[in-house]
Amino acid sequence: MLYGVCTAASGPAPHLKAVDFIEENVQGFLKPRDADAAAWGNRLAAARQAGRPILAANCFLPGDLPCVGPQVDRAAILAWATVAFARAAEAGMTRIVFGSGASRRIPEGFSRALARDQFVDLLREIGPVAATRGVLLVVEPLNRGECNFINSVDEGAAIVRDANVAGVRLLADLYHMARDGEGPESLLRAGDLLQHVHVAEREQRTAPGVQGDDFGPWLRALAAIRYQGAISIESGWSDMPSQLTAAIAALRRQVEAAFGVAAKR
Repeated sequence: MLYGVCTAASGPAPHLKAVDFIEENVQGFLKPRDADAAAWGNRLAAARQAGRPILAANCFLPGDLPCVGPQVDRAAILAWATVAFARAAEAGMTRIVFGSGASRRIPEGFSRALARDQFVDLLREIGPVAATRGVLLVVEPLNRGECNFINSVDEGAAIVRDANVAGVRLLADLYHMARDGEGPESLLRAGDLLQHVHVAEREQRTAPGVQGDDFGPWLRALAAIRYQGAISIESGWSDMPSQLTAAIAALRRQVEAAFGVAAKR
């Protein structure tokens, strides 16, 4: 198991020695609309000084690029995705997280069935673009308070299966699952579609160990499907440099209890 944290990587960061990898942000780091190659090179060089590989990035699409509804600009999304995947590959990333609640929110009065068809068609178009760069686009179910579309691992798995395309798989976020009362059984049903995991505590999206949340039921389900991917802490922090080591240690204890020796480095 690889342990990571969602954060911006820029310059030396000794506290990041506690993690195996960094999960960056597509909109803040890859910046697909910014055609300045020199600026991108500078961001990448600064990020590499953080001392940990950047294996993933989240926040794939901005809210002003809706991917469902009556105002979808598929050409603009494809242009964004093409640059994002190219820069992700240059940075050494293997995962791009497709949460993007503002982009994929179904407008009021718009057909849910049509929105679903739009989303599946989009995955079929951009998945192969990701695959040619060695990147997986992982669809992230979000809790109902953040988005009105793809709110469970089961729903996300059904969409990924319908898309049935290279370059597209599924993410499970234990925070979103807990917020909506989604149990671990959906992880068992998703099986090897799961290629990335996020975690944070339920009430205030704190890091593992702050409130003492027990992730055991979900982690045991991941162990049962022989999940071998990575897990990122995606939480709020009051002081990440002083908190990160303890958070990773707390998460590691729970993972190792669920997985056994196989979860150890």
